[in-house]
Amino acid sequence: MLNEPIYYLTFVRHGESTGNAENRLQGQSDYPLSKKGRAQARALAERWQSAGVTFDCLISSPLARALETGQIIAAALKIPVIKTEPLWMERDNGKRSGMTWDEVQANYPDPPFINLYDAVAETGEGDWALYLRAGEALHKILQRPPARYLVTSHGAILNMALYAILGIAPQPNFHGARFRLENTSVSSFRYHPVTHRWRVEVIGDAHHLCGLEFTG
Repeated sequence: MLNEPIYYLTFVRHGESTGNAENRLQGQSDYPLSKKGRAQARALAERWQSAGVTFDCLISSPLARALETGQIIAAALKIPVIKTEPLWMERDNGKRSGMTWDEVQANYPDPPFINLYDAVAETGEGDWALYLRAGEALHKILQRPPARYLVTSHGAILNMALYAILGIAPQPNFHGARFRLENTSVSSFRYHPVTHRWRVEVIGDAHHLCGLEFTG
């Protein structure tokens, strides 16, 4: 259809953070990018710069690791509008937040059965709550005018955004599909509001990291 309005949505998981490097379950605990994470963000920015990729608006989680990733890309591509949106924050991991995986297993191991409606680690978000938040975050973008939107966010919330786009429901015990989203991986979609259809362009593309040399 000629002149059909189209939303172009691109999701980027943040670069490696200091919490990633320390093998921590970060959740909404705030960790900055590591030096490697900044190099990853620059590699993606350079890839897009070389390809002439542009965006009209950057929407970022306010957590430092996602926001800095977005700022590095925005500076390189001269993205004119930068907004933070708390709906794109990572899962609230409750009392597990900031713990290493060994500490999680010692203090808050998974119960034998995980009900997707229950809180995680007493006060955190279960999959259903996270799924609903991802849907709300998407809906908020689609209430804006059609444009090219870049979202810099986090692995768990982006997985649930992919669920919402693809029509996948979360399952008990964390069963079901899980999308492997490397640091600074790219997932891109088009949304056609006239027909209410999504088109998948790519999920989890991280080829800009191939051959990336980082010495610390």
